[in-house]
Amino acid sequence: MTRIGGTWQNWGRSASVKPLRVERPRTPEGVQRALTAAVAQGLTVKAVGAGHSFTGIAVAPGVLLELDDLQGLVSADAATGRVTLLSGTRLHRIPALLAHYGLAMENLGDIDRQSIAGAISTGTHGTGARFGGLATQVVGVTMITAAGEFLRIDEQRNSEMLPAAALGLGALGIIVEVTLQCVPAFVMQAVDEPAPLADVLATLDDRVAASDHFEFYWFPHTDVALTKRQTRLPESAKREPLPAVGRWIDETLLSNGVYRVVCAAGRAAPAITPPFSRLAVTLTGDRRYTDLSHRVLTQSRTVRFREMEYALPVENVVPAFRAVQALIAQRGWRIEFPIEVRFAREDDRWLSTAHGRATGYIAVHRYWRNDPTEYFGAVEQIMLEHGGRPHWGKLHTLSAEQLRERYPRFDDFTALRDRLDPERRFSNRHLDRVLGA
Repeated sequence: MTRIGGTWQNWGRSASVKPLRVERPRTPEGVQRALTAAVAQGLTVKAVGAGHSFTGIAVAPGVLLELDDLQGLVSADAATGRVTLLSGTRLHRIPALLAHYGLAMENLGDIDRQSIAGAISTGTHGTGARFGGLATQVVGVTMITAAGEFLRIDEQRNSEMLPAAALGLGALGIIVEVTLQCVPAFVMQAVDEPAPLADVLATLDDRVAASDHFEFYWFPHTDVALTKRQTRLPESAKREPLPAVGRWIDETLLSNGVYRVVCAAGRAAPAITPPFSRLAVTLTGDRRYTDLSHRVLTQSRTVRFREMEYALPVENVVPAFRAVQALIAQRGWRIEFPIEVRFAREDDRWLSTAHGRATGYIAVHRYWRNDPTEYFGAVEQIMLEHGGRPHWGKLHTLSAEQLRERYPRFDDFTALRDRLDPERRFSNRHLDRVLGA
């Protein structure tokens, strides 16, 4: 299907564009035809999934390929755990597709609205010091190159490209299939509880090491950390899910409904933010339950926001966090969104934020109607001073020159880009900034 005109915008309303035309292919061959036609006309091409990146990474001034119809399971092997999905498949649909085979994704981020191709291409990650981001689960991709050819990359074919293509920023080609290494389905025991922030920071290393998955949130203007720790159990373990009513109160009524109202009201009256934050940490974040992995790892977030997240050497997380804490106090800002701290193991993906080092993440947010520029800019300076790498799908100001210093394989990636897309058919202004024109 082809559509002329109209405006595309991302979920966070931080990027928008009026493409020359929008194509909605239903098959990989349909993607190939749309791409070939665009290249013949000298147009740039970008594919989009759910639009959950906050940057302009998916902005398509030429031809926009919507992959909403390119969803579903291509193949699955219960014995090996290898699963191939069409690239537009939404993360929240994958558990049902895998259930018949007794499989699950090894780890997930806390939002599951993204497409699988978009999630791996921007470095989406969850938490857990022994687990990598979603791109580390990728053992193969099929993409269509700027030459209009299908290119299979896996352990047998073009294997040298896999560490680049598994997290490729949409700069190497249009991904049409993704092959994941899945694991046997499992259950997770979750404990969410508040704890004194000072104690959490003082014992952070021990807390991270003691749990399969650990993270915490801190609402500015409070002295409490909302901790989340999770233990992986066999699928046969007894499940004790959250009661439906209690979950609705926590996640729909309080965390989204009431919170949306408070964020909106806080724009007109910032003074309400600190007392609400103190109330929030007393009403939420204290529960225990056991459920299927995807029901524990992910959560519903319907309040729109803008986000910046930096990946730090794990040993720098606490000093960087304390610096942000002091910054907010010094500036007297009324920050309505919590700061989130997560962890990941090191990996070998060339542009992974965890490439070559055990990593901790600090993410800051603002309500989407509030201007985040001053807050994000000041926090970014702290992150850079502590060896930070910005999340590829979240807001930051770095250029290719600055990013090259932070990624040992940056030049290898751009050389592969030169080879696969010499005319920059998959580029846009954002990629020109972060990868070079």
